Amino acid sequence: MRQQERLAGADFLRATACLLVLAHHFALRLDMRRIPDELGPTANILRFGNFGVAIFFVLSGFLLAHPFWRALDAGGDMPSLRHYTIRRMARIAPGFWFAATIGFALSLTLLALPLTPELVLRYVSGLLFMSQWHWRTLFPVEADGPLWSIPFEVTSYVLLPVCFLLLFRLPFLRQRPLFARFAWLCVITGVLLAHVLILTVFPLDDIERGWQYGLQGGAKEWMPRYNPIGFFAVFALGALAAGVEVMLPRRRSYWFDAAALLALAIAAYRLVISPGGSAEAYGWLEIPYGFPVFPLAVATALVSLSHSQRLGRLLDNAPVRYIAKISFGIYIWQEIILILIQRLDPGSFGVSSENVVTGWLQSCGLAAALILLVASLSYFLLEKPAIDFGNRLTSHQPNRATPFKV
Repeated sequence: MRQQERLAGADFLRATACLLVLAHHFALRLDMRRIPDELGPTANILRFGNFGVAIFFVLSGFLLAHPFWRALDAGGDMPSLRHYTIRRMARIAPGFWFAATIGFALSLTLLALPLTPELVLRYVSGLLFMSQWHWRTLFPVEADGPLWSIPFEVTSYVLLPVCFLLLFRLPFLRQRPLFARFAWLCVITGVLLAHVLILTVFPLDDIERGWQYGLQGGAKEWMPRYNPIGFFAVFALGALAAGVEVMLPRRRSYWFDAAALLALAIAAYRLVISPGGSAEAYGWLEIPYGFPVFPLAVATALVSLSHSQRLGRLLDNAPVRYIAKISFGIYIWQEIILILIQRLDPGSFGVSSENVVTGWLQSCGLAAALILLVASLSYFLLEKPAIDFGNRLTSHQPNRATPFKV
């Protein structure tokens, strides 16, 4: 798994993450009161497709940390932060800014919200990737709720090299892989302590708290348990998995196939047992999405699939690779398309159907087709040109901070 090679299994997990989130938003539009009792458990499980967010964070940490670990283990200099920043911005910013702007415009037109200073503040803070620090701004625009996680991930993009900078400043960690991984465990411990401190110091009152008060009420319900530092703990587990992966020999083994299957089974089990608890599946230290069992299982699967004999390449088939390629577009555009369908056809998603499940499935099929189309256009017309431009700006330096597609 060296610099120019594709890490087997990464595309599968990326595609799985975006499809899980899509299933989550589909399930939120299903009237649970009208579905047959035998379909209730399945519908409830689909609601926990929000676990896909945790997969995205683990996967990003895993891929972005590789060049840092290789440089540290080789005793070299830290990868170029300028190139790292250019590539991250080229990958995330254009699509995010465009989707946020369309979402903001639809909030004022389709949703008929008044243009208030607070609405503008949310939008601007999102454009600056600073919306993650307060419940009032957590959702940058009303018409595209899923955009909340992008500024959270940008915080992790910033903290990753900052933490590695600490490791590079300690000479005894260079060319000592085990000591360096132990130091990263200390980093994760410090991050978790900071998360606990945030929970303790920044509690929120109950005034207009809850999803019945809209997105801002939901944000107040989430915070402070949803905070960028807690999410960086999930991201950092992926980075630790990258540190383990680069230490392993390049030889593939069927033992890794078995380990990957077990890890995926544990991740799936943690997801399916979530119904009955909170909608966010708060885990240890009240970090969402089954922390730490689910992200650890995903991280283990990433390491194992990248060294598996057959499973990683089997899962990374052509359709999966394409879904992974346009996954960012699927994520940032899905809510806009779903809201448009609901506004243009109030009877969609089974609302006016005698058989609610049939009507819901028909609307989901239409929505999925439109989302794939828009995500494809977003990738080829907006995201890929920006990625290629970022690559050209950084192509002259061999020691790059982001050799893998994220």
